[in-house]
Amino acid sequence: MSAQNPRLDIDRIIEDRRTRIIVCCGSGGVGKTTTAAAIGLRAADHGRQVCVLTVDPARRLAQSMGLTSLDNTPRLVDGVDEESGGSLHAMMLDMKRTFDEIVEAHADPGRATQILANPFYQSLSSSFAGTQEYMAMEKLGQLRRSDEWDLIVVDTPPSRSALDFLDAPERLGRFLDGRLIKVLTAPVKAGRPFGRVINAGFSVMTGAMTKLLGGQLLRDAQTFITAFDTVFGGFRERADATYRLLQAPGTSFLVIATPEPDALREASYFVERLAEERMPLAGLILNRVHTAGGSQLSAARSLAAAETLETAYPSGEVRADSPAAYPAAALTAAALRLHAERMMLGERERRVAGSFMSTHPAVPVIEVPALPEDVHDLAGLRRVGGAFA
Repeated sequence: MSAQNPRLDIDRIIEDRRTRIIVCCGSGGVGKTTTAAAIGLRAADHGRQVCVLTVDPARRLAQSMGLTSLDNTPRLVDGVDEESGGSLHAMMLDMKRTFDEIVEAHADPGRATQILANPFYQSLSSSFAGTQEYMAMEKLGQLRRSDEWDLIVVDTPPSRSALDFLDAPERLGRFLDGRLIKVLTAPVKAGRPFGRVINAGFSVMTGAMTKLLGGQLLRDAQTFITAFDTVFGGFRERADATYRLLQAPGTSFLVIATPEPDALREASYFVERLAEERMPLAGLILNRVHTAGGSQLSAARSLAAAETLETAYPSGEVRADSPAAYPAAALTAAALRLHAERMMLGERERRVAGSFMSTHPAVPVIEVPALPEDVHDLAGLRRVGGAFA
């Protein structure tokens, strides 16, 4: 669609053994989950040991890979080219289970049991704003540290929150260092000098908070924070390490979009945000592109030919000299109009995509043609992957 943008070479990325993480991001409805699965399968067929991690709550990934379901444990996908020596696993992030695993791994059994049973923790691990992004960062770090796979493909949530996990360390730090946490941990520190002053201040503050939140909730939160302090600190350090890993050589970010105004506006946001964070952007995958297939017949000529046929063979008229001519003419005219619509759609897509590319001329781009049907199996994923070649 643009001669100025370099071509994105997906095969070069997945065949480079130094590439260890590929992060796919984009708005909803652009085929991001399918693209991530296709990249993972193609990499496995090229001999890589691949794990696809989806943070998207949709179930399409499991269906396309022939699995009944996905959970927090990587599942082996059958059907990879055995001669390549590669393998493919897939999993879906379970944020609460990942949170529980952190507790179990980094707290002694007694304290872990206390934390897991705490009502404040149960609420935090299931619904606290940002928990999904925190856990995505944690799970990615776990997979990378295990060294079981030499390539991890991450399918992020279908919105701008896809990049919220980049903020996880900072947001977690603000939460831990916030005024509420300091108030809740004040009794622990009250044994230090000036403890009576702290206790007095704490009593005034917690009296007001008890009226607002309820005494039991406040006690649950206080017990949780006291028990979880060391575990939270460890997670913050690991999240920071994963963030640095995402900036390092060996990580590639791919932005997925369709040639539509809204999707490409979101793509521009992702490109600019990644540049601000100094994340290694590999390029843009422009998905579901309608092409003319090399046809030299323009939309205008197609419509003119269709009108000529429809004039020569008006609707409902059957001519005695050629009774079969009308059905054939009607079918041909319909095909010409369909071709014209496709040509005009392709022209609109080129104009829309051209605006993005003129704004970001250095971003490598590859187009994936629109398929006649949805992808629902490995054969479909390979067709998508074939467009990368």
